Amino acid sequence: MGATIEWRARQPVGNAEELEFHVKRPSGPVPVLAWLPARAARTPPPLVLLGHGGSSDKRSERIVRLGRWFASEAGFAALAIDGPFHGERVTAAMTAEAYWAEVAREGAEAVLDRMVGDWSAAVEALASEGLADDQRLGYLGLSMGTRFGLPLVAALGGRFRAAVLGKFGLRQGPALNPAMNLPERFAADAGRIKCPVLFHVQLEDDLFPLEGQRELFECMATGRKEWLAYPGPHGVTDPEAETRWRGFIRDALAEKHDAP
Repeated sequence: MGATIEWRARQPVGNAEELEFHVKRPSGPVPVLAWLPARAARTPPPLVLLGHGGSSDKRSERIVRLGRWFASEAGFAALAIDGPFHGERVTAAMTAEAYWAEVAREGAEAVLDRMVGDWSAAVEALASEGLADDQRLGYLGLSMGTRFGLPLVAALGGRFRAAVLGKFGLRQGPALNPAMNLPERFAADAGRIKCPVLFHVQLEDDLFPLEGQRELFECMATGRKEWLAYPGPHGVTDPEAETRWRGFIRDALAEKHDAP
């Protein structure tokens, strides 16, 4: 059975088209923002999933910029959903302490699994409308985007052709809620990832120790993984890094793959 979609808005944005909709699930509606190439292709385009960080939502400046770039420049579809207790999922913005407390109250592992289901439902929704190819996926999300994206990439397996992850590891600093520290779960998920991975780290990361990030990187089972390191703390991102992320996803999704 296909996903139940509640359409909200659809409008042109430059050389792309922006769609806003909700996907209905038993746990509640999933707020989705998507971008499509303005020129329709003969076959549905690859789909890039964009995971936002903890201090933003699906409409953050970076997410919107990336979504529009993939649609207008690469010719791919892209989508983002609000993370738990973010964006349209709450009536007012919550502090990091408040939303992590809510996640801990629900159960961190249960929230991870719910987010895998939410992402999967959003992917199914676009694919059911013939707007994207759900067998050619890419993922791009750092920090909280990796926390909730890593289990998704593991769960959907060979449907992913590439993932950009990072600013996250098997250890976390004292500033973060200890209930969110699930090193065994993340190590196991990393061991199921077989697609090419570009892993971004900040060398002076003040939230996730570099050693724990290296440990997570080493757990990934893929035969092609790249370590992309930049100076600076967790909250800093060199603009050049974004170019590297985009190129990694674009090149992987453009490659020809033989059917299994």
